[in-house]
Amino acid sequence: MKEEIIAYGHENITAKHRTTFEITKDEEISIRADCIIGVRCNKSLSELDEDFKNELKNDETILKIIIKVDNITEHVIAHGSKKLILSDNRDIVVRKSNYIDKRTLAINSNKAAKDLDRRIIERIKNRNKRIKILLYIL
Repeated sequence: MKEEIIAYGHENITAKHRTTFEITKDEEISIRADCIIGVRCNKSLSELDEDFKNELKNDETILKIIIKVDNITEHVIAHGSKKLILSDNRDIVVRKSNYIDKRTLAINSNKAAKDLDRRIIERIKNRNKRIKILLYIL
């Protein structure tokens, strides 16, 4: 089962957060938004396919997240949970911790914003840079 999300870069992306990374439908972010790795995304959590969300709402589910920018690919592994809400209509957050709120896509991730390939981060400081995020339930 797969979902694809498209987001774009922004000059204020720093990707320094130690425990999360996030994409948002917001068009503007401040330099303080150090977890955000993409803006103007085309889907929110509430817009993901219902079957996909139901699969994520399982403690045994493993989610593979592939982030592609140009010819650079980053792989992230995170986990689902029966406690996921998946209802936010603006933000999608992946967390290293097991904290869950309505913005949480997955928990116990092996990477946060600060862990992502810095070549990707440099490229997504450009507003026109397209980011493809692929979500696979394993």
